[in-house]
Amino acid sequence: QLQLVESGGGLVQPGGSLRLSCAASGFTLGYSTIGWFRQAPGKEREGVSCINSFGNRTYHAHSAKGRFTISRDNAKNTVYLQMNSLKPEDTAVYYCAAAPDYGLGFYEGLYAYWGQGTQVTVSS
Repeated sequence: QLQLVESGGGLVQPGGSLRLSCAASGFTLGYSTIGWFRQAPGKEREGVSCINSFGNRTYHAHSAKGRFTISRDNAKNTVYLQMNSLKPEDTAVYYCAAAPDYGLGFYEGLYAYWGQGTQVTVSS
């Protein structure tokens, strides 16, 4: 069964860091572009960061630039999102999703597989 599972969320103080993981089972994640998305209460889901299959190209939303780093370890079938300098407005459920490796972007229609999400709360 094809599945993506996020982990690493939690409660962190403003200015703190978290590393999210997205692990795949049932398919080889290394052939896919992987995107991280988030959805805050009362808001639409938005793209955060994405990475191509080789891991040599990344794209970040403006809100993530300079603070978030996306990386992947295809040998472990896992993609990571390192989040630094977290702000209260980063509070959301974070999802990872897999798309064919056509290019980088956040058009959700291209992302065929989604994880169940992990909660990130930034609060003092």
